[in-house]
Amino acid sequence: MKRWIPFVTVMLALFQGVSAGDSLIVYSGRGEALVGPLLEQFTRQTGIEVRATYQGTPALATQLLAEGRDTPADVILAQDAGYLAVLVKRDLLAPLPATLLEQVDPRFRDRGGRWIGTSGRARVLVYNPQQTDGGELPKRLADLADPRWRGRLGWAPGNASFQAHVSALRHLWGEQATREWLRAVQANQPVVYPKNSPQVQAVASGEIRVGWVNHYYLHKLRNQVGDRATNASLPTPGDAGNVLMPSGAAIVAATRKRESALTLLQFLVSEEAQRYFAQQTFEYPTRPGVPTHPDVPPLDSLNLADVAPEFLTDLEPTLVMLRELGLQ
Repeated sequence: MKRWIPFVTVMLALFQGVSAGDSLIVYSGRGEALVGPLLEQFTRQTGIEVRATYQGTPALATQLLAEGRDTPADVILAQDAGYLAVLVKRDLLAPLPATLLEQVDPRFRDRGGRWIGTSGRARVLVYNPQQTDGGELPKRLADLADPRWRGRLGWAPGNASFQAHVSALRHLWGEQATREWLRAVQANQPVVYPKNSPQVQAVASGEIRVGWVNHYYLHKLRNQVGDRATNASLPTPGDAGNVLMPSGAAIVAATRKRESALTLLQFLVSEEAQRYFAQQTFEYPTRPGVPTHPDVPPLDSLNLADVAPEFLTDLEPTLVMLRELGLQ
């Protein structure tokens, strides 16, 4: 694993109240293989021990809701920001200082100032160019309801990114149109997967023709799938399929270690941590000026839909809709 130069020591001076003996309990909805090295780097640089619990974001958010103000957690890292918004509504997350929030692109932060984006993922279609010509792909996300995709599509309704994307669709298309589209795609008998990476592998093996995933899974699995899988953004400018969504971090309101928690969040949006997300995990940095990985298309090439952060995080009505449709 590549090592990084220490992040700006001036940042540490901002938090004079932090002692090297402090430890933080972090609920991480991001996998240990992904963020573990970064948290270890943080400890080496600050002396602040991190004790992380790794589970899926929905499970950790549910746990925090159950624990309430008695939670031992100090910080939560979320795969998708939708569950952070649920915690905001329950007043379980602390407000963040403007000096921290202003360090990231406005698309990657809570307008209410309770969470901050640490990296971004673009929603894409993944396909096997040896089996499907790029010209055959849908021009719009709505086209996945076409019967010609019957039995050829994969999706992951239990995945937090799927749920965040449906939340955006509810605002872009309206409640009824989104419900009708989901029903039409269901009628095409899509293959259900627990998460995104199996869809990339299924495309490469020929099990499905198209998967609906986050962009970075292809890059993470490149050594396994070779040239048997590639990503495609939908070509229609501003299409609802071309959504950018953040992973986020927040401070738990009940923490007694606010200064240490702030130090961790500052580290996660520092230039070196943002370079890690860009170069090691193939995600989009949230801090302006940090370059993306050479294999990852720049954001301005993706024909992105104009999606406000609060659209992605309006999760509770989405979960109700998915349950009513039998997708949860």
